[in-house]
Amino acid sequence: MAEFVDVAQLHAKAGDGGSGCVSFRREAHVDRGGPDGGDGGNGGDIWLVADRNQASLLGFRDHPFRRADNGGHGQGKKRHGANGKDLVVPVPIGTVVKTLEGDELCDLAHEGDRWLAAEGGKGGYGNARFLSNRRRAPRFAEQGEKGQELWFNLDLKLVADVALVGFPNVGKSTLIASISAAKPKIADYPFTTLVPNLGVVRVNAGATDQVEYVVADIPGLIEGAAEGKGLGHQFLRHIERARVLVILVDLAASAVLDPEVQVATLLAELERYEPALLERPRLIVGSRADLAEGADESICDLVVSAVTHENLGTLTGRLAELVRDARASQLVDDSSAIRIHRPVQEGIVVERDDSGAYVVVGRAAERAVRLSDLTDDGALDEAVRRLERLGVDRLLSRAGIQEGDRVVVGDLEFSWWRDETAAGIDPADLPRRKRGKRAG
Repeated sequence: MAEFVDVAQLHAKAGDGGSGCVSFRREAHVDRGGPDGGDGGNGGDIWLVADRNQASLLGFRDHPFRRADNGGHGQGKKRHGANGKDLVVPVPIGTVVKTLEGDELCDLAHEGDRWLAAEGGKGGYGNARFLSNRRRAPRFAEQGEKGQELWFNLDLKLVADVALVGFPNVGKSTLIASISAAKPKIADYPFTTLVPNLGVVRVNAGATDQVEYVVADIPGLIEGAAEGKGLGHQFLRHIERARVLVILVDLAASAVLDPEVQVATLLAELERYEPALLERPRLIVGSRADLAEGADESICDLVVSAVTHENLGTLTGRLAELVRDARASQLVDDSSAIRIHRPVQEGIVVERDDSGAYVVVGRAAERAVRLSDLTDDGALDEAVRRLERLGVDRLLSRAGIQEGDRVVVGDLEFSWWRDETAAGIDPADLPRRKRGKRAG
């Protein structure tokens, strides 16, 4: 039997973009053929997609790595490289994506919801892209961009219609096995159930008013579960999405706590964990009625016995009504529309490193200087023009940069200069094959 895993990690490595090509047209009787280098292809993206055929995160526990294809490199005669194929990674419905620090990024709560986990790198332009009236024979191209490489935490919150909540060893597993085809582990000691079990219940099977719903057997809770005692947080999160709650109370003479105390304790733990849980429709059900000897049943809405099947039909019928009402109250567009989630595009920021240099961080800025030969005058002029267009010079000025300070943008490092009319890159500090007019 496959193991249920509800916590895992994902390492997503998107494909790298292909590099642009430096090439010139070479044909007989064609004098000074122009540039014809093709562009590199884009790297593949990595998408997480909520899939009902996935039951747990078991596939990520031992193999968290997912990698998309790289883009192809450009070639001569303006032949562009092929785009890398996107990688679609199916995950269970109810998967929550978080950073390693615990910040929530995305909640894939519905069938078909998609999350862009890692974006592929952009393919580099070939030298044919840099042809202009001023630059007739560009001898540089653009390098492919590296695809994003990120780690994520994945948490699974079960999506069930009914959640069975109770202390350990009160008969939750026996009950779900009696009303559905689920086959959980059942024993006469506490904490037999360590992972949730799901069962499908059908009421009025085959009739026009048939109702089908999913019941989750949540591992036993104890006092202090809301603070994490007894793995409480790992168990309680599976209750968050349930439409209806069944508070299961042990009526057996061997029960350690009275029914009133059990109910009060369980409701208090739910309120401490998530106050909104107390607003859900719920039934208080007395369990193990066949072992009850004078127990106070007044606090219970219904008393059942999974062994003798006493009132099980009544229980499933009442739950069907509550589930039907809860489903009807939900907004249609909330449950049917497929959501496509993309991370917010990062901007450009200026930071100081330990050496005091100003480091420009941001994919757009790093892409601007990703040219194949920055010793070429044309490539250098293009890099400076791109940085100015992105407003990097203004950001550096606001950060308090002074003349002579070092600036790092990707693989490019230069000195900042300032005079009465302009500010920018010190041309004497940059590698050039020949000295031309000043950049910036």
